[in-house]
This record gives sequence, C-alpha cells and structure tokens, in this order.
Amino acid sequence: MTHSRAAAFLFGRSAPARLADFVDPATLFAFDLDGTLAPIVSDPALIRIPDAVQRALAELAGRAPVAIITGRSRSDALAHLAGAPRYVIGNHGAEGLPGWTERENGFVRTAQGWQQQLDILLPQEEQTGIVIENKGPTLSIHYRHAVNIPAAQGLIQHAVRRLLPPPRRVSGKFVENLLPAGAPDKGVALELLMREEKLTKGFFVGDDETDEDIFRLCRKNIFTVRVGQKKTSGADYYLRGQYEMARLLRLINRVLKRS
Repeated sequence: MTHSRAAAFLFGRSAPARLADFVDPATLFAFDLDGTLAPIVSDPALIRIPDAVQRALAELAGRAPVAIITGRSRSDALAHLAGAPRYVIGNHGAEGLPGWTERENGFVRTAQGWQQQLDILLPQEEQTGIVIENKGPTLSIHYRHAVNIPAAQGLIQHAVRRLLPPPRRVSGKFVENLLPAGAPDKGVALELLMREEKLTKGFFVGDDETDEDIFRLCRKNIFTVRVGQKKTSGADYYLRGQYEMARLLRLINRVLKRS
C-alpha cells in the first residue's frame, strides 16, 4: 500500500473490499501487542488479550504465517499469548530475529552499560514515579506514575542525552525507549521476516510511535492499519479502537477461508 492521503477507516465503505483483494495465505500477518491485541492498562503486567482475539489469532496462525512484533521482551510477550505464533519478536525488533543471536548479545551489553550510567545520571532520590525497565537488548524508562509528568520527562531526556554510546530514543506513551545503534526497528524486522518466509506481501496492525517504523515504509506490498486515528500517522487505514481487533481478525479469517 502507498500512503498518499489521510488514513481511511478500515470498516468504511470500500476498505474491507481492498483488504480482501490484498490478503491471501502467502501474506505475513504481523501485530503489535499492547494497544493492539490487548487493551492498554495502567499496569503493563496486567494486560490481557481478549478471548475473542486469542481465538481469531489462533485460527489465523493455522492459515498463514503470523508474527508478533512488540516492545515487550520476547519472554514477557509469550506469557500473554495463549499459543505461540510462528514468530514472536521482542524489544521493538531487536530480539528474536532469525540469525541475529550474536548481534543481539551485543545489544544486551550496550543496554547493561546504559543501566549503570542511569544509576548515576538519575539518582535514586529523583526516581520517584520513574521505572527503568531493562528488557535485555533495550531499555524502557517509564514515568506514567510520576507526580509531575513533564518534569519527569525532562529529567529523563536530559539523562538520556548524556548516555554513551548514544541510543536511538523512541518516545511512547509515558515511556522513553532506548535502542542500541544498529538494532533493527519494527520496519526492518517485518521486512526481514518476509524475506525469511520468502513472502512478497505483509500485513501489520499497531498503535504506537514505534509502529510508525512500519507505517512509514509506505510499501505497496505492505497493508498497514493503525489502532486509533492519528492525522500524522503513515498508516493506510485505521481502526477506531482496540475493541475492533476481533472483528478485523474474523474478517481476515473469512477472506482466507474463501481463498
């Protein structure tokens, strides 16, 4: 798909027919986790993929290759999935890619170094409401529960600018994600998986800023959907909310069943 205009509502007049013309069993179907397969909750440890979504996702995995590409660590993501899809890629694309084990170990060492530096740059007395999550190949600094969110965000950004080696910083919803140089983003991960599977088409649904790495690829052979409308997004289509995911998965399964 190409993105030459504002994203269209996926369940609008003509979009379902366009989806039906695009997808087939030789498409790689990929999904973000938080905010996409599962509703966003205040405590990320308590997310739950609705049963209807789990069932439809399992049916889809039986018809075509499925990948989960998430900011969570791979082990964390697997703990929330009723069944393992063909691929579960964690850390925004930096964990779990076939053939990347050696480079992934290097990313882990870099993140460990950042953790040590942040212990100095963010003194304990200044970390109230700030949580540094070491996910192996990447770090995420959460500040959703800070008393003064703008002040916490400024403090974090000041510390991050002093880290060596400099990370790639991706801002999310009350979180700063730190990725090592050379770590694949979600767009790179999706294209590598398509190459691994020898597939020419991809389908992706996400909701966050890190998912824009896929949306902004603007490839004719990748059909992109954003959960929640956003004027500046590179996605081709949007859903009104996560509650429409089960409907989308059922639609895809009906199309594949016919084909």
